Amino acid sequence: MKILVTGHKGFIGSNMLKALANHEISTYEWGDELPSIKGLDWVMHIGAISATTERNIEKIMAQNVDSSVWFLQECAKHNVNLQYSSSASVYGLKQKFTETSPLDPRNPYAWSKFMFEWYTKQFATNIRIQGFRYFNVYGSGEEHKGNQASPYHQFEKQAKETKRIKLFNGSDKFLRDFVPVETVIDTHIKFLNVKESGVWNVGTGKTKSFQEVAEEVATKYNAVIEYIDMPAILKDNYQAYTCADMTKTNTSLGRL
Repeated sequence: MKILVTGHKGFIGSNMLKALANHEISTYEWGDELPSIKGLDWVMHIGAISATTERNIEKIMAQNVDSSVWFLQECAKHNVNLQYSSSASVYGLKQKFTETSPLDPRNPYAWSKFMFEWYTKQFATNIRIQGFRYFNVYGSGEEHKGNQASPYHQFEKQAKETKRIKLFNGSDKFLRDFVPVETVIDTHIKFLNVKESGVWNVGTGKTKSFQEVAEEVATKYNAVIEYIDMPAILKDNYQAYTCADMTKTNTSLGRL
C-alpha cells in the first residue's frame, strides 16, 4: 500500500513508521511543504500538538484542526482513505467510555480532537474515515515529550536518574487505562482492512492506578516514592478515571 504518515518524528508516528516498513511510505511534519495526496491508498494523520497543558488556542486550531480538515478534504478529492488520531480526553470527567457516550472535553487539546471528530461526521464522502480515541499510551520513543510523557516513562526516568519518584498525593485513586504503543500501532494496521468508517476506542479495557505504576517502577529500579501536591493547572480538569469500553473495537476486528 501507498501510505502517508504525518507526525512520523513523534512518539506514535515513529513507531508506526517502523511497523509499516513493508509498505510504500511517505511522510509529513508540521511546517513541511504540504504533500500530494493523489495516488495514495491511505493517509495516517497522527501528527498533532498532544500537550494537554497547551493554552495557545490559535496554535492548536492551526495544527490540530485546520491541518486535519485539509487532509480530509484532500483525501476526499483524490479518493484516499483516512485514519486519524483522536483521544480519550474527549470524554473529560465522564465515567462511561463507550463511543456513543456524551463527551466532555476540558482543555484546548481535547476540544481540538472533539471538533475534528464532529467535522468528520458532517462530511459527506465515499472514502473510509477512521478515528481512534487513544487512552493512556506508553512505550518506546517518548523521550522528547518531557512532562507530557506517560507516567511509565516519567517514573522510570526519575528512578534511573535520582532513585526517587515524584507522585501526586492521592495517586492510589487515579485509575487509568494504560495501553502499550504496540497495541495502538497494531490497531491502526488491522483497521486498514476494515471496511467501515467511524470512531473507535484504543485501550485495554483494564485500569491501573498511578500508585501501582510507581510501585512497579520503584521496585524495578530500587527507588523511593516521594509524594507531592498536584499543580494548580491540573487540578480542576484532571481525569481521575479512564477505562476504554472495547466492545465496538473488538467487534470491528472480529474479536467477539
